[in-house]
Parts: sequence; structure tokens; C-alpha cells
Amino acid sequence: MAAFVCLVHYHEIGLKGNNRSTFEHKLIDNLRATLKGLPVSSVERISGHLLVRLAPAADYDAAMTVYGRIRQTPGVARVSFARCCEVSSEQYCEAAYLELAASGDFESFKVDSRRSNTNIALNSLDLNREVGSYLCERFPDKVVRMKGQDRTVHVYVIQGSVYVYVKTDEGVGGLPVGSAGKVISLLSSGIDSPVASWRMLRRGAIVVGLHFSGRPQTSDTSEWLVQDIIEKLSPAGGFGRLYVVPFGDIQRRIARAVPDDLRIIMYRRMMFSFACRLSAIEHAKALVTGESLGQVASQTLENIMAVDEMSTIPVFRPLIGSDKREIMAEAERLGTLEISNQKAADCCTLFMPRSPETHVRLSEAHEVWDSFDHEAMLDEMMDLLEYRSFNCPSYVAPKQFHEIHPELAPALKL
Repeated sequence: MAAFVCLVHYHEIGLKGNNRSTFEHKLIDNLRATLKGLPVSSVERISGHLLVRLAPAADYDAAMTVYGRIRQTPGVARVSFARCCEVSSEQYCEAAYLELAASGDFESFKVDSRRSNTNIALNSLDLNREVGSYLCERFPDKVVRMKGQDRTVHVYVIQGSVYVYVKTDEGVGGLPVGSAGKVISLLSSGIDSPVASWRMLRRGAIVVGLHFSGRPQTSDTSEWLVQDIIEKLSPAGGFGRLYVVPFGDIQRRIARAVPDDLRIIMYRRMMFSFACRLSAIEHAKALVTGESLGQVASQTLENIMAVDEMSTIPVFRPLIGSDKREIMAEAERLGTLEISNQKAADCCTLFMPRSPETHVRLSEAHEVWDSFDHEAMLDEMMDLLEYRSFNCPSYVAPKQFHEIHPELAPALKL
């Protein structure tokens, strides 16, 4: 009797040679984490694919929830909702009929058969003919087309079982989270940085979010929006933790101490300096920002250079060559645009100058930077740090914070 399964296809993982099994196991761990609590009986490796077996009691809506979660998991190139049956002509032909009948209205179809091994007497062309003939008998008013068909019935013979499906959709692709190390993402409640973070998740990085709140000079609304953004992206299982720094009072003191036009650059130098301190504790290997070249005053080449020199690790800017429309379109696809469009005062709008410097000289930036006690401020920011952990199977929390700030664990709650 055929059982429902999700057949997980990957692309880049299949190119990893001797390291392939490591990436496969990482993806299995991530799938198990993101599917926890859903009606799934097992996640396992089969030849060239991963197999998610649905619990026998799973209804269609629950199965589609599983299917959707799998699609959102980095490393998954495609997922197919299939019937798994024995290598029996009667079973796989009937499974093909049931799948095609359940696929909705159609006028034409074709059969695509493949074998990963030769434990079946029929070759792929013979399977196409056998299943196609059966379907023609059951659907006498439908047309077989090799190109431009409405439906394709896939019949895969893999390790002694046959998987039959019509429903198949692309996943997000990329690499499994945890296969490319850890990064610190400067995460605001705006549109850009969530998209930049997502792109790093998709390349296998564990993302640790760092949000600079305007609190206590502003409300904590931006902090809740950032948490909502992470929850929206959480099916990918890539966010290990969110750190929040109440930055408002620090900004106020900087604003009083430096020329108006250099405030933004000093703010960002503080952010990068603190992010590097945090990266040493988290053992992160890079910073991530949502900057796009020339989009705002702080994102000119000269100003980027003045800020980047504060970083002791590489700075990744996945959106540097993207325009705002492209970024907004991706944010809408990810489901974060609506959250980011909500108005919330944060450090990005606090104590902003009327005419910010767009082409700062490094000598001037150095002089202003040395004019106030930035080291004391960085120490104070570390003391004020708050955090909340998320469901990421590859994330290992630093022990230092449990020892130094044990009271901060419940500081951020849903």
C-alpha cells in the first residue's frame, strides 16, 4: 500500500564530493529541527535524495505544512509530495493514476520515469510506456504530450521502492545552515538587513542577530519587530540568537560630543566595534549588513571605508549592488516587508543630523573618534546587553554570557 512522503532533492550538496555526507547529515538535522512537532515519522537518506516520511495519521493540511516547511529550508533545491510504493506494476500504476487525478483539471500529461539502480527489469522507457498506457486507459479523453504538457507524472525507482508524484516545487536552494560557520548580522527592523541575513542563511551561515535599539530614548517597538522578523524567517532554522543593545543614551552622548555631520559615522563605528567584540565571544567569522552602495549618506564608498576600518573580521554586504525595488521584492517574497513597513522609532532615526557628511576624510574621522571615550561606552554597552535564543540546531551559545549575565536570558520574550 502506498504511503505519503516528501522527497527532498538537493543540488549544491550533490557536488561536494567526499564531503557530501557531512552536508547531507547537516540538512537532515535542520529538517528534523524545523519539522519538530509536525506529523513526521522519520527523516532519512536515500540514494541522491532525502526522504521525509509522514506519519500515517497526517491529514492533507498537516502534510502541506510539512511540505511548506521543507521548501523554506536552505539546502533544499526541490521538494516533491509523493506516494511511496513497492516495485509492483499494479501499485505504481495505480499510484500514478491517483496522483494525476488529484492534481486538478488538466488536458495533457506525460510520464517521466527514472531509475537510480537496476533492481527492476524495466528500463526508463519501458516504465514510461507501461505507466503511460495505464493512464491513457483511465483518462481516455486526455492527450499525451512530450512538450508543453499540463501535468508531468514522475516515477522514480530508488533503492527498492517507487516514488510517484505530480506535485513538485522549488525550494530555496543554497547550503544547509551550519555548514558555513557563524556570522553577526547588524539587524534592524527595516527592509534591508533581514534580506541580507536571509541571503547568508541560504549560503549555510548561522546568523546571530545584533539589534541596536533606541531605548531608553525611544520605545522598544523596534525590538519586537525584529523578533517578528526572525520568527518569520525561523522555519529556515538559521537564527541562533538575537542580541539587543539599548543604544539611545550612548547615541545622545555621542551627539553632544561630536560635530553634527559626523554623528552617523561615529554611531556606526561604535556599532562595528561592538559587533567585533561580540564576534570574539560568539566565535563568529564575519559581520553582515544590509547596506546598498549609495542608498543613504552612510553608504558612500568613503563612509563605508571609515566604518569598515573598525572591523577586525570581514564585512559582508549581500545587497551592495541591489537597488531598493529588488530588495523590497525579495522582502515581500520572504514575508518580512509588511513587518518592516510598520513605523517604529529606533536608533537609525535618533539624533540624526540635518546634513550628514557623505564623503568623510579618514583623518577627520580619526580625530573625532579620539575626542570621546568610546572604550568606556563599549564596556557599558556590553553590560547592558540582552538576548534571546532561537531554534537553531547548529547554534552553540557562548558560556561567557551564562556566567556574566545570567539574569538576561529571559530579558526578551514573545
